[in-house]
Amino acid sequence: MIEARHLRVLRAVAGTGSFSAAARELGCTQPAVSQQMKALEQSAGTPLLVRAGRETRLTEAGEALLRHATGILAGLTAAEEEVAALAGLRAGRVRLVSFPSGSSTLVPSAVAAMRADHPGTRISLVEAEPPRSVEMVREGDAEIALAFRYGPSPEWDDLAVRPLLNDRLVGLVPRTHRFAGREEVGLATLAEEPWIAGCPRCRRHLVEVCEEAGFTPRIDFATDDYPAVVGLVGAGLGVAVLPELAVASVRTEGVGTVRVTPLMPREVVALALPDLARAPAVAAMLDRLALAANATGRT
Repeated sequence: MIEARHLRVLRAVAGTGSFSAAARELGCTQPAVSQQMKALEQSAGTPLLVRAGRETRLTEAGEALLRHATGILAGLTAAEEEVAALAGLRAGRVRLVSFPSGSSTLVPSAVAAMRADHPGTRISLVEAEPPRSVEMVREGDAEIALAFRYGPSPEWDDLAVRPLLNDRLVGLVPRTHRFAGREEVGLATLAEEPWIAGCPRCRRHLVEVCEEAGFTPRIDFATDDYPAVVGLVGAGLGVAVLPELAVASVRTEGVGTVRVTPLMPREVVALALPDLARAPAVAAMLDRLALAANATGRT
């Protein structure tokens, strides 16, 4: 009989590419991973993995089982949370996954309020950008994902989407820049500037918006680290746009902020599986995130 614990091991091995890496991810030993994979292959009646040097790959049967495992494990997580809450066995568990600026601005006050109101609830946080954070919700590795989008997202149609706020992007220029004292600049006036870009998704959006304004930005530096973006701008190496949440979470010495037109807002949302969003602990956490978003004045 195929067990859920064996499916979790299969997913870890497939995601990491080796037994040793899967063991580190799962917090167990390599022999334990090997034993569980052997048990799973015996239950399946066919090899699920092939080893080529240091790499471990799935067979065709392993890939088929992994596709089903993702949905099975997500469904089990939702069922466990809802049944436990209804049965009153425990107050609940909420695993959050958030992009960095959400972690530093919205999450702290939301979690503090949740713990004050529901001290028995276990809350944890890891960081990931969409689309990885969204995949973690679907795979049952998180109950709630804080994510953002720049427009319609039909790929989220299978999820419960809780809008939180509109996070406007603002321009960053060196303090000595000719635009540093302005309140507002048109994006097209920055066409000849060197640019510092952020995460891959933000980078794509920047290029799209700039091309709509009539130019392709010359991106000299790209980094996911917001303090690094600010540091590069402050050193006079280029200009950038960052979400207001990100600007609020970092020091901006040596940098001037200006409003950029056209406006470039991104929508920040909380995502959960529809069934799981109704579980008491998850629903309460979603409410606290909404309150934290309201407190920013950007909703």
